[in-house]
Amino acid sequence: MDANHVTLPLWASALAATLIAQVISSFAGMSAPLLGPPLMERAGLPAESIGLVSAMNSAGICWYLACGGPMLAHHGAIRSLQIGLVCIVLGLFVLSQPLGMVGLLGALAVGFGVAPNTPAGSQILNRAAPPRHRTLIFSIKQAGVPFGGMLAGLVVAPLALSHGLATALGCIIALALVAMLAIQPFRRRLDGPGPAPGAGTAWGRALLSPRVLVRSLGSLRAHPSLPLLTALGASYSIVQACLGSFMATYVVTQHAATLAEAGRLVALMQAASLAGRIGLGWLSDRMAGGALQLLTAQALAAALAVLALVTVADHGNWTLPVCVAAAGLCGFGWVGVHMAELARVAPPRMVGEVTSAANLFGFLGSVCGPIAFTVVVRWTGSYTLAFGLAAGQLAVFALATLAMTRRPG
Repeated sequence: MDANHVTLPLWASALAATLIAQVISSFAGMSAPLLGPPLMERAGLPAESIGLVSAMNSAGICWYLACGGPMLAHHGAIRSLQIGLVCIVLGLFVLSQPLGMVGLLGALAVGFGVAPNTPAGSQILNRAAPPRHRTLIFSIKQAGVPFGGMLAGLVVAPLALSHGLATALGCIIALALVAMLAIQPFRRRLDGPGPAPGAGTAWGRALLSPRVLVRSLGSLRAHPSLPLLTALGASYSIVQACLGSFMATYVVTQHAATLAEAGRLVALMQAASLAGRIGLGWLSDRMAGGALQLLTAQALAAALAVLALVTVADHGNWTLPVCVAAAGLCGFGWVGVHMAELARVAPPRMVGEVTSAANLFGFLGSVCGPIAFTVVVRWTGSYTLAFGLAAGQLAVFALATLAMTRRPG
């Protein structure tokens, strides 16, 4: 297939390419936390150490978001997505080896490979999406995250149980390589013939440049609402990272679930997240100027859902799945609305830079959240306390955001 000769509208080509990369990246990125117990056992580490793997994964994302702007400008969005998929392949190969703490370098590479989906996808969709449906289109693309996670929950754990950990990770590596090839036909139509005007060739050095980081963070001054949106996203990210990193381990260790049962519950959480992202995107398009208010209300709902997960989920056979689904719906459903609002308020030429900088703070939360969660569980033995602290900070920040938005100017 040649994307230059198909009759798809530009927005449909853009959505197809970004969605393929997003789904497969999510599928691959979810494999490590989903396989947490056997992965940590193979490395000779306690089960809760999966939080360190997730933290390194988020650190890789932060690295790209902080310094990857020149790489995106030089190679273009589609090529950057392909480079990211190659990094995921290399990272999973390292994770598949019994290397102990050295395997954390593989998690770093996986995170670096996942990261281009945010700025590259936003850059493509912001140019191609019709204004009347832009939040819905952004949300459909972001729904690729839980869809990939849902598939991982249904497939990866049974595959690991039947054929072994290394085989499961090898299959994910093969799928990432197929995805890299699948989006190649879209490159010319969506990227253009070469580097963006003014894009330098020193993008490799820029990955280690503090000046690139400072310039990226400075883009958050481009609109008055960007700092508040950025901070709200960071608070959300702490909760989302803790749910994504520890759900499988939590239900195995605290509810005596098997690894396959844990996979099904993770798939349920991701399915609820998918529904939440698309539904909230549709709703946001019909609430003119109400994206921040919608995000604030969703934050309060997410905090309540997480608290329910650790307080009432053991009160019957049906309560655990219901609470897991509620946590997925409320704790993950915000991302598409957040991404679309960041792109809406950013200057058109700075969409990639602004979304990278804002999501950098979000993924810093994704680094710190699992590390803090791991420390709390190790010191106290209480998953309830760890999840409660994550939910509490989101509720406090949501109430503060609500107060600030209602304060007279």
